[in-house]
Amino acid sequence: MNDAYAPGQHLLIDFWQAAQPTDLAQVERLLRAAAAACGASVLDVRLHGFGAAGGITGVAILAESHISLHTWPERDFIALDIFLCGQRDPLLALEVLRAALRPGRVAVSAHRRGAASEAD
Repeated sequence: MNDAYAPGQHLLIDFWQAAQPTDLAQVERLLRAAAAACGASVLDVRLHGFGAAGGITGVAILAESHISLHTWPERDFIALDIFLCGQRDPLLALEVLRAALRPGRVAVSAHRRGAASEAD
């Protein structure tokens, strides 16, 4: 299996020492702003809060795939996932998230989804 089809870019991002969003409306605005920055179309946003001092999980379901956020305030950590199909640039969404959450440390891994590996 060695075809050249790759539907999009997928970023897996870890933020440490980041500003922790505290309410669901704030997370929804942030996810929508990140999607808008890269020209993605938001189909739906789903959110769940884990109690007053707990974290938040949110996902923006996009026509182009998704952007998700998972917070652990007790660990000062946020895990993000940006997968965009087509010509959309996930780095534009990442910059919006980075500016809003102001992490002290960031780790990003980028994956070209669907790309055949050399072993194929």
